[in-house]
Amino acid sequence: MPLYLINARDKADSLALRQATREAHLDYARGALDQIQVAGPILNAAGEMAGSTFIIAFDTLSEAELWAANDPYAQAGLFDRVEVTEFKWLIGDGKKPD
Repeated sequence: MPLYLINARDKADSLALRQATREAHLDYARGALDQIQVAGPILNAAGEMAGSTFIIAFDTLSEAELWAANDPYAQAGLFDRVEVTEFKWLIGDGKKPD
């Protein structure tokens, strides 16, 4: 199954919105634990969460884009921009796809 990189950056001054929707976002991500290879927040210079990154397995780019669009963070309007691209695992340990 192909891997996709989902890289989302928050809108400026949106930490309160991120915090308000964080539990819904985490619940949504937990629903894809079998597909997620690695995930976590992007931090700004102050060490505050300022975006989200996933490396996640889907059959198609369209499925990855749909999953990203349905993320509660995206639905709440948190993100300034979201990039979804195919990713090739090359180096490093972790949960690799079947």
